[in-house]
Formats: sequence, C-alpha cells, structure tokens
Amino acid sequence: MPLTLASLVHHSALKLVVLAGGDRLNAAVRWVHTSELDDPGPYLEGGELLLTTGLKLDVDDPASLRAYVERLAGAGVVGLGFGVGVGHDAVPPALVDAAAALDLPLLEVPRRTPFIAISKAVSAAVAADQYQAVTAGFEAQRDLTRAALAPDGTGALLGRLAHHLNGWAALYDASGAVLAAAPEWAGRRAARLAGEIDRLRDKPAPASAAVAGPAGTEDRVELQSLGTARRPRGFLAVGTEERLDTSARYVVHAAVALLTLSLEQSRALQDTEQRLAAALLRMLLSGETEHARTVAGQLYGDLLTRPVRLLIAEPAELQAKPAARAGRPLTALDSVALLAERAEAAAARSGEPVIAVREGPRLIVLAADGAAVLSACTDFTEADDTLAAGLSAAVPVAELPDALRQAERALAVALRRGRNLVEHGEVGAGSVLPLLGDDAVRAFAEGLLRPLREHDATSRGDLLASLQAWLSRHGQWDAAATDLGVHRHTLRYRMRRVEEILGRSLDDPDVRMELWLAMKTLPPGE
Repeated sequence: MPLTLASLVHHSALKLVVLAGGDRLNAAVRWVHTSELDDPGPYLEGGELLLTTGLKLDVDDPASLRAYVERLAGAGVVGLGFGVGVGHDAVPPALVDAAAALDLPLLEVPRRTPFIAISKAVSAAVAADQYQAVTAGFEAQRDLTRAALAPDGTGALLGRLAHHLNGWAALYDASGAVLAAAPEWAGRRAARLAGEIDRLRDKPAPASAAVAGPAGTEDRVELQSLGTARRPRGFLAVGTEERLDTSARYVVHAAVALLTLSLEQSRALQDTEQRLAAALLRMLLSGETEHARTVAGQLYGDLLTRPVRLLIAEPAELQAKPAARAGRPLTALDSVALLAERAEAAAARSGEPVIAVREGPRLIVLAADGAAVLSACTDFTEADDTLAAGLSAAVPVAELPDALRQAERALAVALRRGRNLVEHGEVGAGSVLPLLGDDAVRAFAEGLLRPLREHDATSRGDLLASLQAWLSRHGQWDAAATDLGVHRHTLRYRMRRVEEILGRSLDDPDVRMELWLAMKTLPPGE
C-alpha cells in the first residue's frame, strides 16, 4: 500500500499534530523534502511532504503566507510539515488559516522530532512498498508462466492477467483483429479499439499507449505492441478501472514478454509452414494432386478433399498508393501483408485449414468453398482501396490449374475496371464493352478511325455516322439507309469510300468487328 499522510500522523514515534487539511490525509506521499526557500516549487516534482522551520517566512504578513501556501499547492505538495522550537515556538496562526483555506494538510513537527526521522520513515515505507510490488510482480510472473505452458497457453495467460489486474485483457493479431480475450465478454469491448491499434502500429515495436476505453465504459486501457521486429507481431490491451500501479505494471510487462516469446516462436514455425505451403501450392497448381496429398498428410485436414476456391490479391498499383486508415499513410504492399495476417487469424479462430502464400507482391489464398477465412479475406479486400483481387469458382482440388486461370482473369478485370474484388462468375456474366476503357484500346481505336474523322471534317459524306449505322444494322443496306435518311446507293458509295480510305475490306468479319468495337470507344454522342 502506498504511504499516506495518515500513516505518518499515526506513526507513534513522530508525534505529528494535524493543524489543517485533516480531510486530505489519505493523499499518497511520494517523497519528503526539506526547504527554507520562499518558493521551493521549481525543485519539486509533486506528491512530496515539504518540511520547513519557517526561518525565511514573513510570519507577520498574512498575505505573504497565503501566497506561500498557494505556491506549494500549485507545485503539487501533498502536505506541509512545520518544525517548531527552532525559528518559531509555535506554528503561525496566519499560516494555519492559509492552509485551512486551501485545504492543504498542515502538520506540526515537535522540537524533539528531527526532520531526518520523518525522511527515514518515508524512505522506509517507499522501499517497503516497492519491495512488495516487486515481490507481487515476481509471483504474478510465475503464475503467468505456468499459465503460458498450459495446453491453451494464450487463453490461460490472458485469463490470469485479467485476474491479477482485476480487469480484462485482449490479444490482437498484427492486422488488429481480436484473437482472444478474457473474460469472454471483453471480446466485443476490445474490438471497438481497432482505431487505436492502427495508430499504435505506426510506432516501432515495442511501443505502448494509454487511451480511454470504448464509449460507454469507464475503462483505462493500456495498449502494448508485441514483437521484436520493425512491424509488430501483435498487440495486447488491458483494461482496468484504476490507473495501473507499480505492481500491476510488473504483471503487464511479464505478460508482454511471454506473449512476445510465444509470437516469435510461432512465427518461426509459421515460416516453416509457409515454405511447405508454397511447395504444396506449386504441386497443386501444376496438377500433381496426389503427390501434394501425400506430402501434406493430415497437416491441412480435409482441405485437399473438398471443393476449394482460389483468391489472388495484389496491389492495385505496384507503386505505393496511400490509403486512409486512421489518418496514417498505408501502402498497398502493407495491405497485402495485412491480408495474409487476416487470413491466418481467421483460420486460427475458425479452426479451418488454409494455404496462404506470398509470391512477390501478390498473395494467393486457397481455402474451402464457404469457409469463414474466405469471407474475412473478401471483406478486408473490399474495404481496402489499395488492393485488387480475383476469386475463382468452387472446384475440386484436381482442377486447381483451372481455378488459377479463373482467378487470374477475374483479377485482370478487377485491375482494369478499378474494382477491389471480382469473382469468376462476374466475368462471364458481364459485358466485354467496359474492357474497352483501357488507354491502349482507346489509342488503337482513335488511330483506326482518325482517317474517317479527318475526311468528315474537311469533306461532305458523314462517313463515321454512315459506317456506324451500317454496322449496327448488320450490313442491311435498306434499313441502314432509312436510319440515315439517304438512298441506299448513297450509302453504298460511302461504304466504298470507307474501304478506300482505310485500305480494308468490309467483307472481312474481323475488320467489321474491329470497327464496331472502335466505335464503342467514342464518347457518347460522337
């Protein structure tokens, strides 16, 4: 327990007498300091019991004593001890009145009690409190270590941590998703701190932040990043009603160390699994299904026996593209890494097998059709403008090479149309016309049609409009001529001029197709 003024007053050897501020004796005393200065404030940190004999005080000037007490209160002094029998036989009444007016505890120190005795009493109490905090911290560390070695090490550790703090605790993955929380009800509360986790991610690990709890709660929340690399491996949040004391901080630091060790060890295992997953994926995509099943064994459960889907995600632009996320710049390559971590976290929560492999700037995710991990990946991708992704249809594992082509085509459409996510089914159900928005296609169309546009600008003939009407009527002369309001012989003459100017025959179906698609790139109304 922290030392208080009441503890010193009740110390039988000190014989201190309370003259003012008796209702403030529960204030904690951080240290004791002796000063005869008129203004000792610049030499104080706050929380001290100040001792003085009043040698330099103008005890006959109430205004001066009132200003002196105000300076002490402003400096954060928790109490004033006035030693009598040296400069003054009694505590000046005006000083008592000033202390009472500001409710500052004023203690009379008798002549037979040296200031050094008070200093020793405070020092001993502070040392005892620190020793108790360290001892309690070591006991808690042993308790947390035992919990970490349990089968559900992370969950057990968080449970013991919440117990020691009389609050709650939550563990997040690197993307900010909640992995575990204790007690169980704290999961939803922890999820509402996603914005604070994003801000902490900017800082090199280890980093910490103290924030207010979610709206509607009175929590004080401490956030800690976990990991030894530049990018945090995860985050720990603890919520309590009161500010963490020294003992509680020892407990939190022990939990951070254990969780960091666990994450680093699991990362080494994950790196090994990643290499195996990459090799298995290469086998599957090359059609070596049975070989892949033999190598995988039971590692991925029944994933290789069920219908699966393939998702390919990559930066929407290979150049770093800033995205707004909690006010910080986020590059597309960051988002790909976060998507990989989100896939792993979702798989861990749901117990579903997944293969997520980084290949250069892109991520390939193989998961069972309908799996929660796929929903987590698509939700993340659709919410992040720096990413583009293609998702295949559900196929047997033996048909994964086809799924790869489907996902690649869907990704190409997503990149071309500026969309975050395109599924294979949309590619076949959509129209080819939006694909004509590509700059290269527009440049080709402009070059193809330029001779006709230049003819129409300098001569009579309306060749572009005539060609469009003729193509739209599938070469039916009478119908196209009626649309244009000209004789069919006039239209025939114009089509011969088109052939002459372009140097191409309209009898060739490929030429007619190219001209029709080129027309579709024209701005509306042209």
